[in-house]
Amino acid sequence: MRWIAPVAAVTIACSSPAAAGSKEDWDKASSVGRSALVVAALGIPAVQGDWKGDKQAAVAIGGTWVVTEALKRATNEQRPDRSDDKSFPSGHTSSSFAAAATLEKRYGWKVGLPAHLVAALVGVARVKAKKHYVHDVVAGALLGEATGWLVTSKKDQKVQWLPYASRHGVGASLAMRF
Repeated sequence: MRWIAPVAAVTIACSSPAAAGSKEDWDKASSVGRSALVVAALGIPAVQGDWKGDKQAAVAIGGTWVVTEALKRATNEQRPDRSDDKSFPSGHTSSSFAAAATLEKRYGWKVGLPAHLVAALVGVARVKAKKHYVHDVVAGALLGEATGWLVTSKKDQKVQWLPYASRHGVGASLAMRF
């Protein structure tokens, strides 16, 4: 697992829009970041021979894509750049957060934190590229995160935590098996 930090650093560097100034650069940065996260979510389990984790990542990313596409067709929201009417929700963001959520839930925060940073960068880049409104990105992030958490199980079942939200507040539950 020592190779995860360098992989995360390269992923963040490749998708970093620090030098990006134009909408096209932001668009490219978001696509690179999304692709890197999907490859990582499917590749890390495969490299480890964790076929259950690989299957869960595929289901999370695929399920998120299906729901995202259904919502795009149902809402027909015009993009900020007026290129089409498929703005809501952001597909780049939903698939990025689905990948990040599966990585975090399956392998822990050391993998999940860099993945979520890249996913957040993807969302920001979609707004900067004028491909989405902020609410498109927030909806995509919530959809991807929820799907990733719902279909993925922790690789080590001894300690589990689950975030929750209700109209009365937010929190997390923790379960430990001895």
